[in-house]
Amino acid sequence: MIDLSADGHVHTAFSSGRDSVSVLVAAAEQAGLTELTFADRVGPDTSWLPPYLSSIQRAQQRTDVTLRRGVEVEAIGIDGWLAFPSDLNGLEVISVAFNRLPLPAGLLSPDAVRTQIDVGAMRALDVIDQVVTVTGLAVERVSRYAPTRLARPLDFLVRSGIDETAIPDSALTELVEACRANATVVEVSERHRLPGLRFVQACAEAGVRLVASSDAVRAGEVGAYRYVREIAEGLLPATASA
Repeated sequence: MIDLSADGHVHTAFSSGRDSVSVLVAAAEQAGLTELTFADRVGPDTSWLPPYLSSIQRAQQRTDVTLRRGVEVEAIGIDGWLAFPSDLNGLEVISVAFNRLPLPAGLLSPDAVRTQIDVGAMRALDVIDQVVTVTGLAVERVSRYAPTRLARPLDFLVRSGIDETAIPDSALTELVEACRANATVVEVSERHRLPGLRFVQACAEAGVRLVASSDAVRAGEVGAYRYVREIAEGLLPATASA
């Protein structure tokens, strides 16, 4: 159910990573990977997309590893609007990220949301509902432009102090259905150790494709899985009985 010979999310020195495209590709070859997806973070002011995409295309000519040209884009609007770069041409994959909570009054950081919950100004269930709703709208919007992935599912909630176990089944079901309906691939992140087995199992049972992701910022992290392997092994009994 989770192909450990692929790495679905790595960062280069073009954004938050430390190494070049070619160095990451060499690391993927050394790790025995068959596929590598680049997912550098972009926004409206990103100016380096053309050389980034060209670097990946040049690297593809020198390796048998399948390279996917992707980016990570943050959802910033209550209607699912994202911080798109000015030009999406040449992209094969777009990963949807959720780093701040979109509200009518603006964006709240996880720390701000945690504080609001602690003082009783917000309810955890309302935050969960908002995250699920906006995420569903965001993946629907992105799927119009390119194959879509959901990066670090539930990460915002965890950073806001809301454990995955506190998320109602109905909310998880709604999120899984949004991914299924929009052919959105769910990333299982090694770096962030998310999502948990409960959500991953729900995705698997709904037929949502899962992809292993290191979320690497250094070459040595590419394709190095421990948490993802544990999740994959946890799915085996359910897979065998299906």
